[in-house]
Amino acid sequence: MTHKGSYKLLLLAIVTFAFILQSFDVKAQDFTSTKQNLESYYQEALTLKHQNKISTAIEVLNKATVLAEQNESPRALVDIYQKIALLHIELDDHDTASFYRERAGAFLKSSEYRLGDAIQKFIDATILYREKNNFQAIKLLDEAKLLSNDKNLINNIELTEAYIYINLEKFEDAETKLNALLVNSDVSERVYLATKANLGLAELNLKQENLEKSTKHGEAALELATKNNFFKEILIANQFLAKLYEDLKIYDKSLIFNKNLLKIQDSLFNFERLKLETKTADKLTDKFKSDEIKRLSEENETLSESKNRSEITAILASAFLVIISLLAVSLFRNNQIKLKTNDLLQTKNSELETARDSAVLAMKAKTNFLSTVTHELRTPLYAVTGLTHLLLDENPAEHQKEHLKSLKFSGEYLLNFINDILQINKIDADKLEALNVEFKLKNVLTDVIDSLQQKANENKTKIVLDYDNQIPMHLMGDPVKLSQIIMNLVGNALKFTENGQVDVITKLQDKSENQAKIYFEIRDTGIGISEEQQKNIFDSFEQGSVQINREYGGTGLGLTIVKSLLGLFNSKINLKSEIDVGSSFYFDLELEYQESIVADIPFEMSQEDFDFKGLHVLVVEDNKINQVITKKMLSKKEITCDIANNGNEAIDAAKSKRYDAILMDIHMPGISGEEATIQIRMFNKEIPIIALTAISMDDSLDSFYAAGCNDVVTKPFKPEVFYQKIGENIFRNKVENQS
Repeated sequence: MTHKGSYKLLLLAIVTFAFILQSFDVKAQDFTSTKQNLESYYQEALTLKHQNKISTAIEVLNKATVLAEQNESPRALVDIYQKIALLHIELDDHDTASFYRERAGAFLKSSEYRLGDAIQKFIDATILYREKNNFQAIKLLDEAKLLSNDKNLINNIELTEAYIYINLEKFEDAETKLNALLVNSDVSERVYLATKANLGLAELNLKQENLEKSTKHGEAALELATKNNFFKEILIANQFLAKLYEDLKIYDKSLIFNKNLLKIQDSLFNFERLKLETKTADKLTDKFKSDEIKRLSEENETLSESKNRSEITAILASAFLVIISLLAVSLFRNNQIKLKTNDLLQTKNSELETARDSAVLAMKAKTNFLSTVTHELRTPLYAVTGLTHLLLDENPAEHQKEHLKSLKFSGEYLLNFINDILQINKIDADKLEALNVEFKLKNVLTDVIDSLQQKANENKTKIVLDYDNQIPMHLMGDPVKLSQIIMNLVGNALKFTENGQVDVITKLQDKSENQAKIYFEIRDTGIGISEEQQKNIFDSFEQGSVQINREYGGTGLGLTIVKSLLGLFNSKINLKSEIDVGSSFYFDLELEYQESIVADIPFEMSQEDFDFKGLHVLVVEDNKINQVITKKMLSKKEITCDIANNGNEAIDAAKSKRYDAILMDIHMPGISGEEATIQIRMFNKEIPIIALTAISMDDSLDSFYAAGCNDVVTKPFKPEVFYQKIGENIFRNKVENQS
């Protein structure tokens, strides 16, 4: 190869490389320019549509199609094909509209474009509306609104819905939407939408025989349409007003609008209509195809005429370099698209994180609110239940006893309701965890049945325990939550069973080396639950029906709590029921067991065994009313007490005096009851400390015990529980110290 030839090749390579570099910059500029050009086409087509120049609008959008194809922009092609489809709907050419809608759909399958998906549904809904399928159209319009909040699309959806509501004679709904469109702020179609809204209101008021309003909106529509050359709307408004004034027998005005109609017959409106009927979208498409075939044929002919081998070689070399350049540009463009996609993903991720954080904050706000409310309600409720108990113990007159018993029942009912709400709130906030301590299942079930025996007697219902003695004696689990589950199920069964029987059944299903699978069933002979009610019986505040709620009372939270608590044990509640026959709730639990534990003799004492006389305790309580009530309840059992108003006073008193026990409120200003207990335990390990607290969302029984409390009584408490806990802890402590 000569130096001259090498020089030419080097020069060609340099020129090509410079072309590639320039292409990167040009393509970036072209992207912005293309977007602007497409927007101008869209706006021009929209203006032409409003003027009813539909064929010209389609021609403009076909130009936009060429530009979008040249720039390989699938999203732009979706927009264009959808706009063409909507134009054909204006012509009532639903077949062609569906054709272009399908072309848009083909591009949508390979990309995520929510606005495009929404407009697809809008197109389908518009076709359905024009074919009088009103309800199907409304369903699709609702789905479209969920996919995108594009203002122009939403306004057009609202307009379509308004016209559907007029068809369905839902005039109030239609009027609301049309009045909103009268004052819309749509950037693209503000005046056009207001014109269509006025026409809709004119029609709506005519159907309601409000002729004055109908006339007003009809003339407003005509004025807007005339000012903005909305030819189709000019025709509709003139036809409407001519007919309206004729019906009103105002013939001079009717004549004016009829004359307008005669002028319109020779106007651009009918000219455009005739033009469109003779020029279909297929012909326009064929023209572009023909032009492209002609261009390729000419290039092929030119290439064939070149007989000089060197020229062909040079052309091929140039073509090769151009292909390389185009590949480089394509790579650059793909990289730009990836960058934009990444930016979009980051933006969406940020939006999702913001939405998640908002949801978490809302949940925390709800949790804190319910926690505060339930906790604050317990303090006055303690006064209600405590004073009621004291009054009942003071030998009231017979006519007063009835009122006091009703008051006591109401207080206890309200307490149960508060406890249920607090329990549900703790479950929702994931603040409950299952314990794993040793317990005896038969004792748990017996305690629950004993506590509900009075309710059973009131309903003349018998509770029967069917216990499988093959169940290991020493199980490991959470006896407190298990007793809550059984108590809710048995209590629920008793509520709906009168003169019947409730069976509490436990069976050993399977047993391995250290694990037992136990079957639980609560069966009643009550009113039963219908199949329809069974679908949502475990939802919060759900009792099957309003009638059941009114007749039997209750909060409707019991079964929800059961379902949630069983979730902590990885178990599930099941239900079988038949109306007027009864219901059966059943579940399985897998629990660990320890056979090696030696059966111990439980330390159990009843209130009759306690000799309270002469005991001296410290009551730590910041609420004055609660101080009075607690002191009086203690004096009923001949127990004396000192009062500490806060944690600091409690610590000082415990250091300076000897007490048989400390009744410690947890929530106090300054040092909390937990902190006071921790400090007292530094110098006194033996004294029984019983926490008396209105437990809130953030409280944990584990933290009370960890601080050094021997037991916990939740306020407001039942007096018998109050005395039992005091007796158990004081006398157990004395027995243990003596042994």
